[in-house]
Amino acid sequence: MRWKKTDLDPELCRHIFSASAGMVGVCLTVISLLRIVITLRNVDTLADDFVAFDALLFLIAFFSSYFALRASTRQRMLRVERIADVSFTLAICGMVFVAIFITYAITVTSRT
Repeated sequence: MRWKKTDLDPELCRHIFSASAGMVGVCLTVISLLRIVITLRNVDTLADDFVAFDALLFLIAFFSSYFALRASTRQRMLRVERIADVSFTLAICGMVFVAIFITYAITVTSRT
């Protein structure tokens, strides 16, 4: 089946809805663990700030996918689904950036 640009896949919104909710929880866990490491090692890093911003992006994806599932018109659903798509993709890319940043920070601090 060939998809047109205006075709909707409600399954995508459901996947973004559940995955982004879980990722908000993961971000909060990572922030907590980073705060423990920062306190124990007596170092400071921007990683927890990046993860907090990433959690915000996942939260935007969560709410926009929820509203896309509840949209009353097809046009509104398309618009909100696109917001969910973009914010989820940015948040996943942000998680990769944070993972690289944390790895680099740990490597640098362990050498000194």
